[in-house]
Amino acid sequence: MSRPSQVRVTGPLAEYAVGFRQELARRGYTPNSASNQLQLMAHTSRWLGSAGLGAAELGLGRVEEFLAHRREAGYTLWLSAKAMVPMLGYLRGLGVVPTPATVGPATEAEELQERYRAYLVHERALAAATVVSYLHVARLFLSSRAIDSELCLEGLNAAEVNEFVLAECAPRSVGSAKYVVCGLRSLLRYLYVAGDTRVPLEAAVPRVAGWRLTGLPITFGRAEVSRLLASCDRRTTFGRRDYAVLTLLSRLGLRAGEVAALSLDDFDWRAGELVVRGKGRGEERLPLPADVGEAVAGWLRRGRPRCEFATVFTRVRAPHGPLTGAAVSAVVRAACARSGLPELNAHRLRHSAATEMLRAGASLREVGQVLRHASVVTTSIYAKVDRDRLRSLALPWPGAAS
Repeated sequence: MSRPSQVRVTGPLAEYAVGFRQELARRGYTPNSASNQLQLMAHTSRWLGSAGLGAAELGLGRVEEFLAHRREAGYTLWLSAKAMVPMLGYLRGLGVVPTPATVGPATEAEELQERYRAYLVHERALAAATVVSYLHVARLFLSSRAIDSELCLEGLNAAEVNEFVLAECAPRSVGSAKYVVCGLRSLLRYLYVAGDTRVPLEAAVPRVAGWRLTGLPITFGRAEVSRLLASCDRRTTFGRRDYAVLTLLSRLGLRAGEVAALSLDDFDWRAGELVVRGKGRGEERLPLPADVGEAVAGWLRRGRPRCEFATVFTRVRAPHGPLTGAAVSAVVRAACARSGLPELNAHRLRHSAATEMLRAGASLREVGQVLRHASVVTTSIYAKVDRDRLRSLALPWPGAAS
């Protein structure tokens, strides 16, 4: 196993080798991984020199030529464009290697989607996740309107809007159908304001027949939560991180995105509090239970890699970076697999936290405060999970024996 400092780079990229080695160390690469990256740089530089090329000529076409040469030379590792990403990213950041030109919208539909995205971001200032959702619905609708790469929007009418909704929502659940019609209303508002349609069609989108609070929240039981937590090997770095993530989800009922957004500055260890950034960009202070604090502190002290990011939870392997909400949900799914439990998403642990608080004697209002619900109606669904209390409210059936 060679050390990064022992790798010698000659040729056009030699002057950038020291800086690249420092960048790899800063981003958390192990000495062995950093050596591999530097050896790849050394081979790239030798190839450029032998071809009489400079660093500035290492565009995408040249990269493919180099990788083909590397395969022909008998190398068995680092043969894809993905392997070149760390080095090319560093060199592009220095302005040494040209950044690939951004490909402009190829079709009328793609051009409209780009305008719509800018409207959602700059005019409406929507959260990134909402923008992604609305753009997904926009792509579904616009693909149904495209004929020979051209959109037919000027003559769009209410009947065609209804036809799309019925076709798209028929196989979906109630929640998924609501997601579609909400995004479609937003798109139709934009199309009218932007002059792409002659009449406002937002009101033509039918409502989804669905009633709130008709079902029961699906939760993990107390024993199942214990199995999830026990599946984390806290002797390892991955185990300490996953244990802290699962503890926050199951004890405080945080959403996956809220766990991912937690910053080091959000924890007030002396006061025993943490700040949670929830929906609507609001901030709430929650008490930090001792077991939750111990789980997070264990990750911070004996697991979290040193990196430039301020988020509490990061990737364990280099390059280090913040976990996303999707990655937090992946932690839960992996724990389910290890525990032999059915695969459920992170939000189920939020339901489990609410259920346990109720069973411990908390009121619905108190549960709503911890979960940061805007309305008590949202919290009221959990009233149905405590069947013992519900039995005390049920009247005897007429004619039944007393």
